[in-house]
Amino acid sequence: MQLTIEKLIYGGDGLARLPADEHGPGKAVFVPFVLESERIEASLLEQKRSFARGRADAILQASPHRVEPICPYFLRCGGCHYQHASYEHQLEIKVAVLKENLRRTAKLELETSVTIHASPPWKYRNRTRLKVRTAPEFALGYYKLGSHELLAVEECPVSSPLINRAIAAFWKMGRERTVPDGIHEVEYFVNAEDTQLLVEASCEPGTPSTPLREWAGAVQSALPEITGMVVFKARPSGMTAPVVPKPIAVFGAREITYRTDDASYRVSAGAFFQINRHLINDLVKIVVQEYSGDRALDLYAGVGLFSTILSRRFAQVIAVEASQTSHADLLYNSPNNVKAVRATTVDFLRSVARKLKPELVVVDPPRSGLGGSVVQSLVGLGAHRITYISCDLATASRDLAGLLSAGYRIEQVHLVDLFPQTYHLESVFHLAR
Repeated sequence: MQLTIEKLIYGGDGLARLPADEHGPGKAVFVPFVLESERIEASLLEQKRSFARGRADAILQASPHRVEPICPYFLRCGGCHYQHASYEHQLEIKVAVLKENLRRTAKLELETSVTIHASPPWKYRNRTRLKVRTAPEFALGYYKLGSHELLAVEECPVSSPLINRAIAAFWKMGRERTVPDGIHEVEYFVNAEDTQLLVEASCEPGTPSTPLREWAGAVQSALPEITGMVVFKARPSGMTAPVVPKPIAVFGAREITYRTDDASYRVSAGAFFQINRHLINDLVKIVVQEYSGDRALDLYAGVGLFSTILSRRFAQVIAVEASQTSHADLLYNSPNNVKAVRATTVDFLRSVARKLKPELVVVDPPRSGLGGSVVQSLVGLGAHRITYISCDLATASRDLAGLLSAGYRIEQVHLVDLFPQTYHLESVFHLAR
């Protein structure tokens, strides 16, 4: 059938509608890899009661913003969603999606403009995780779109040049059958200058240490920029809790030093750090701004990306982080006036919220967002300002609805494009009351 794409939605799909019938208006059809206003020849792949999913078999009338993707794996790989759109148009899509999600979920019509912070569209990732298969033949890659089937890839245009050299080196070793059986996954993490590389690998429990040691030595010989390799036991299937297991083997360094314009950070294997090597400085400046005072609170602090800089503007900063690995780095990176607390945000706010009187609260939650309990506790703090950093629009819109209903107002909105070529975006909201 022929469909016309009305708009793009959060998640990367285009929205079209089936023809109306005696039962009412046509149901929504979600189609990936299309652009607004395009007319397509489509096949329906799945029909639900209220919506359907389709595939674009042919583009009958293309958008003027459509471009030729540069990655040979695009459309098959599940990592990128927008390579068929010019980068300028990708930013336009993301602004429209941001506003629509706020309008629909938070019931908010933005009165302030969205400030866009663009990224170089390629080679921006400082961290890349790939699946590994050692038998019956070696393969390194991502999952195929919408599946858990491995797609072998030998390059990744959104990853840094050094990461791509590491991918090539691992493929060479794999073809030479020198990658130990039992390796499930590798993750590459480069420093800001793209001159040093930390490798994290996960393997089956009981994998002998001798082959791992020999492999680590061979890897470091093949790519001298590798400063260390840390091997973890693979997580059980279905485990999604953000718990970093203890390393079972360490070869060389277990951390990397990441330098920004204003600070240096120790980042250990397994610790969280922002992935766009071009926009980290901008993100810090957007979050910290010119705020100052007696006390700031940094929740979900990670290794201290924001609290380290906030400490220069506030007499005291309390930084809260639940991960043992990230908290250890937070302690290492924190100046004397930063109190690094290891706790979940929920538990921390429940136990001490009434005693705190911060002028500023910075929150950078995971994709699951804050949730009702944390929002309620934040409101109870009575802070004049809250800066909310989000990597998921759906949960951000939900959380913002709670904060707005409690009397906060949005003063600034920033779209920080940490993830070009994908539907993901980082947004920063400055709220005050």
